[in-house]
Amino acid sequence: MKIVSWNVNGLRSIEGKGFHRFVAKAKPDVIGVQETRARPEQLSPKLRAMKTHPHAHFVHAERPGYSGVAVYSNRPIESAESSLGVRTFDVEGRLQIVKIGALTIVNGYFPNGSGKDRDNSRVPYKLRFYRALFRRLDAELEAGGRIVVMGDFNTAPHEIDLARPRENAKTSGFLPHERKELLRWLERGWVDSFRHYDEREGVYSWWSQRYGVREKNVGWRIDLALVSPGAAKFLKSAKIHTEIRGSDHAPIEVELDDDVLR
Repeated sequence: MKIVSWNVNGLRSIEGKGFHRFVAKAKPDVIGVQETRARPEQLSPKLRAMKTHPHAHFVHAERPGYSGVAVYSNRPIESAESSLGVRTFDVEGRLQIVKIGALTIVNGYFPNGSGKDRDNSRVPYKLRFYRALFRRLDAELEAGGRIVVMGDFNTAPHEIDLARPRENAKTSGFLPHERKELLRWLERGWVDSFRHYDEREGVYSWWSQRYGVREKNVGWRIDLALVSPGAAKFLKSAKIHTEIRGSDHAPIEVELDDDVLR
């Protein structure tokens, strides 16, 4: 069971930058994308329902051209929901919770804490979103549920997860209280799938679009796949496709044994 997550920075844009080629090569069973920036009716027929992944679910923000998430699957999606029951979260189209067999897949585009003036004014909203989703999933985790929470978390957990931690100590995405909220998930038992297999420095999933930044690998690892203890025993591999371009984010991948669905 191979699952891919990718902040595509515009689903219509990424279609012309190798999205379908990547899917054909990676052969994921499920693809979760974030920052789609489109309503379903604005997408091409190939994006509304891919031949290899005919089961799709879309969530868009009320604000045009903003946020949005989508899930594609080659297996039937048995249920899908997109609400945390809080209007200020739901209107931004940041969340999907889908059921495929015994597996719950959460596709999230977690808020950035930076306001319009890069003043960290959205940090309280961001932390409330983290906490609301944590509460929403906690009973299922406690019961041994098999859950993967994937997406753009907009927070780097540790100093190893960004190239310049000291310079970004006051930047949203690496603020102490943001990291504390994310680390609370790990302390609860969620497994950071990439770090379960790979402790290297210098492996990132996002780079600023400023000229030369990606080439110098001045990046952040903010795209994560957290796996519940009930699903962690099925883990087989996890990686970041740092070689894939088309977005300012790289796709991430987690593979689990097919028995996770049963």
